[in-house]
Amino acid sequence: MTKARKTSKTTAIPSEGLRIDIGISEKDRAAIVKELSKFLADSYTLYLMTHNFHWNVTGPLFNTLHVMFMDQYSEEWQALDEIAERIRALGHYAPGTYAQYASLSSIAEPKNVPDATEMVQLLVKGNEAVAKTARAALKRADEADDAPTADLLTRRLDVHEKNAWMLRSLLQ
Repeated sequence: MTKARKTSKTTAIPSEGLRIDIGISEKDRAAIVKELSKFLADSYTLYLMTHNFHWNVTGPLFNTLHVMFMDQYSEEWQALDEIAERIRALGHYAPGTYAQYASLSSIAEPKNVPDATEMVQLLVKGNEAVAKTARAALKRADEADDAPTADLLTRRLDVHEKNAWMLRSLLQ
C-alpha cells in the first residue's frame, strides 16, 4: 500500500523531464500560485454558498433569487476549473480539498440557513471578498509580467463586481 503524498497549497510539481521555462521565475510562479490558491479557495467557497442558497431560498422573491443564484453558481463552477488549470500551468498543484479551502478562504460560511435578505447580503460580501482576493493576486501577476493570469483575474473581477452590484440592488 502506498502512502498518500501530502501537498501544500503551493507545492511545486516535481521536475520530471523538462523544466518550466515560460519567462517567469520559479520564485515568481510560486508567489502567484500562493495568491491564486487563495483566490480558488474564495471562489469555491462562494460557489458552494451560492449553490446552497439556491437550494434553500424561500419567501416572496423565491423565483427571482432561485434563478439568479443558479445563474451565478453555474458561472462560478466553470471558472473554478480555469483557475485551477492556471495554477497547474504555472507548475504547481491546485488545492482541491475542503480542508485546504477552509484554511485558505477569507469567506466565512453561515452556520445556519439565513433568510432571503441575509442570503443576498452574504453573497454581496462574498463576491466583494473574491474581488479583493483577485486584486491581490492581480497585483502579484502584474509584478511578474504574467499576462495570462492577469487576464483571468481581470475577467473574474468583472464578474464578481457585477454580481455584487446586482445583488446589492435587490437590497435597495
